[in-house]
Amino acid sequence: MRQSCLRRVSVAMAAAFTFLSVAQTFAQTQGMERRNDRRNARQSGRAAKNACKAGDEKTRVECRQQKRAVKNSARPLNQGTTAPAPNPAQ
Repeated sequence: MRQSCLRRVSVAMAAAFTFLSVAQTFAQTQGMERRNDRRNARQSGRAAKNACKAGDEKTRVECRQQKRAVKNSARPLNQGTTAPAPNPAQ
């Protein structure tokens, strides 16, 4: 009887220790991180374009170029696949 009681107490203590020692983690995959990065890039591009349009000193083309520059600067540098630059002569 005493051994079963000790066994139960030790199992309960081990379970409590395991529960308390587990660090909080986030189930975030690389795909989810990349999607969040793209969302943030789009939002910052939209904000830049809206700010540009709010000031009447720039044309639509200049605002589009500014938006594109903001979105491109928000992209990660280590993308595995990159599209080749378009040929302007075509």
